[in-house]
Formats: sequence, C-alpha cells, structure tokens
Amino acid sequence: MDATVARSLTQRIYTRLNNRRPEIVKAENYFLGKQPLSYATKEWMEANASRYVGFSDNWCQSVVTAEAERLKVIGITGPSKRPAEVLWGALQSNEFDMQFSQGIITELTAKRTYAIVWGDSDSQPVITFEHPESVEIEYDWENPRLRVAALKTWVDESTEYATLYTPDELFKWERPRMLPRDERKSQAEQSRVTYAADGGWVPRGGAEAAWIVPNPMGVVPVVEFANRPTLKGDPVSEIEGVMPMQDAINLLWAYLFLAADYASMDARVILGVEPPKIPILDTDGKVVGTRPVEMKDLREKRLLTLTGENASIDSWKSAQLDIFTDTIEFAVGHISSQTRTPPTYLVNKTGMSNVAAEGLKAAEIPLVKKSDEFITFTDPSRRGLAFLVAKVVGDEKLQAYARQAEFRWAGREIRSESQMADALLKKKQIGYPLEYLLELDGKSPSEIKRIMRMAQQEATDPQIDAAMRGFADASVG
Repeated sequence: MDATVARSLTQRIYTRLNNRRPEIVKAENYFLGKQPLSYATKEWMEANASRYVGFSDNWCQSVVTAEAERLKVIGITGPSKRPAEVLWGALQSNEFDMQFSQGIITELTAKRTYAIVWGDSDSQPVITFEHPESVEIEYDWENPRLRVAALKTWVDESTEYATLYTPDELFKWERPRMLPRDERKSQAEQSRVTYAADGGWVPRGGAEAAWIVPNPMGVVPVVEFANRPTLKGDPVSEIEGVMPMQDAINLLWAYLFLAADYASMDARVILGVEPPKIPILDTDGKVVGTRPVEMKDLREKRLLTLTGENASIDSWKSAQLDIFTDTIEFAVGHISSQTRTPPTYLVNKTGMSNVAAEGLKAAEIPLVKKSDEFITFTDPSRRGLAFLVAKVVGDEKLQAYARQAEFRWAGREIRSESQMADALLKKKQIGYPLEYLLELDGKSPSEIKRIMRMAQQEATDPQIDAAMRGFADASVG
C-alpha cells in the first residue's frame, strides 16, 4: 500500500471514529452521573434549574455494574493443558484481569472496546485494551468478520498521533493537536479527544523518518469487543434505553424538591383585606407614601402583619409528595424490566415485599441469561486475542489451539458457600473428577494446580492419611 492510499484510508477511518465520539462522551457521562436536567419547560428551567446543577439519581451505573460484576474470566481450558497455560500466562503478564474488567465497563456503557497485541523487544506479547474514542477497525465489505485495517489515535501536550495498522505495514502519522489541553484536569482527561477536525495528517517525524514499519505478524493486530452486535447493525449500549428514563427520574426529583420547599407545610390565604403595603419614608423618617409588598418577599420570607376589622385567614393542606416518589419507583421498575436487572439491585419495595428465597433467586435469572448472552457474543473476540498472542510468540500449533480456546468464567449465579458446597458434593457423588469440580468452584488455573498438588501430597503422605482415617473413625463413632 503506498502512502497516498494509506493517508486516504486513515482519513476515512478517522472520520467514522470522530463522528461517534460525542455519543461515547454522553454515555460515559451518564454512567458517571453527569446528567443534565431535561424535559422541563423553559419557564421552569429559567426559574429553578440552577438549584439542581450536579444532582442525579444515577441508575445507569447500577445497570452496568450489575452485569459487569458477573463477568470474570478465570482461565483458559481445552484438550491440552500446556497451550492453555502458555496463553493464560501471557494474558496474566499483561494485567488481563484489570484491563478486561475496565474494558467490560466501557463496552457495556459505550457499545465497544478494543485490544491491541504487539511484541516487545524480546518478542513477548504486549496487550493493551483501548478506549473506543481512540480506535476503529475497517472491515471487509463482503465479509465483515475480516479485518482489513485498524487505526489508533492519541494525543500529548501539543500533537495528535495516529497509527494505521494493515496486515503488511504500519503507517505512522501526526498533526498539531486541534484543541488546547486544560492543565488543571487530570492526565486522563487531558488525553481525551471528544471531537476534532478532519485532515492534516503528515508522516510522523517527517517524510525522511522511518514512519512506515513492516508488520511481522501478517494480520491486523487489533480486536474489537462489541456489546450485543446485530447483523448489519451496530453494537448496543446497555444504558442507551435507560438514559431517557433517567432524565425523567431526575426531573421528578427536582419537582419533588421544589414542591417540598413550597408546599410541604400548610399554606395560608388572607381574606378581607387589601394587599399589604410597606410605608415609604423620607430622610426625616416621615411617611410620604406606600408601596406594595413584593410577592417574592411574601413567598420566601413568610412574614406578614395585618390590620383591619374584616381580616381573616384560611388555609389548605400541604401537598402530598408521595405521588412523586411512587412515580419515581415505577420508573425505576421500568428500568429493571427493560435491562433485565434484578429489582433487588434497583428498588426495595415494589414487587419485592415478603418474597421467598426462591423468588429472589428467580428474579436473578434474566441477568444471568444476559451475562451468558454477553459471553456468547464476545468469546470470538477473546479467541481472536489469544490468536494474536500466539502470533507474537510465533508458535503455529499454539495459533491453531488459540482459534478454538475455551475461556473459563466465574459463575454468573450468586450462591452461598453452603449452596455451592452442596452442589459440588452431589456432582462428586455421581463421578465428577476433583479438577473439574474446582473449575466449577471458580478456582483459577494456578489455584487448581496448587490444590491438586496438595491433594496428591495428602494421598501419598502416611501421617496425613492416618490423621484423616482418625477423623473418619471419630465421625462414625
């Protein structure tokens, strides 16, 4: 690929990447609780909106974390132990647990995340999970499973960089940073490019520099993790449908606060007198006129003195605020149903009073099934990641193994220790081997090796064997 074609491809991919940045920022802001007040009338906003800046009753984060906490990879398994150990060791040496957990949060919130695999100077795999603001893939138009190219971008104090990955070469670009950075913000915030202009890419370091690098892997070393993609469609954010309801809930809370401020106490009405007035005094203290009391003073200060033989006072009861809280709870229930999040994660009262343990267990089934669905959609990407690791290692047998690797996940169901022990004991009684039971118990490969080694030591140590027989005899007696 010549430089002109590479620059054109870089710009085409960057245009798509640039276009989706605003929706990513919006989704992540909602996840963090940075939610603007919406749906109120213009008049209400002008009078009251400033009082509720920064407030949100954030359910978006609960929806994401409820699923994310059920998704933890604990190992790789397959017909041969050694390749699985090599692949898992390479992942663990790259802080896979932490990076994958971060990637899941981003994927569920912002629809997708990416991973790039490259080799260091010792030909050891280097894996980095990447934010969707920074990476985009160009797929084959006929077969969208094939990666034609990928683009990664990032910025420093003054420059924006881009690297175009193709199966044969890497093209390195740069251009001046479009927007100045705010040195008061964290480095993570300064590194974000929410939107930028198109064009202006030049070879990094100048045309004479080594800005075109051969790709020894022979494939595009970037993998996309997409959340619930559809055929001929984009991935789906778990909070895309939650955000409008979140806006409605925040507005209802604002209405409730305002009503509580003005209508939570009995209100009085004055009858039989003219509107009160305040005397106007001259410099000598003499009354020279009057002016009406401002309605703002009457409303906020709630202090008034009345004279007049026909004056009387009546009242009406305070407003009932439970209409707001009931509606809010109803809206949160809608979020629970639409996102398949157990009601126990979101609400405490509606539909969950006096529910037996079996009912609580049944309420978790939709989230368990949604977690299983997530695994089904993203397992091919994890196998693609393992394949790239094997590519860096340069082992063809390992590459073939990686294409069919099975990732082991921690249990998606929440069980007590006694429930898990009972289930494992019953499986043991029907013949399941110990090593498989340890996998079901959620033990990592290193923990399983340690436990199996200890079990073997117990089986061959006469002192331990005698002690265990003593325990058994005591329990029989």
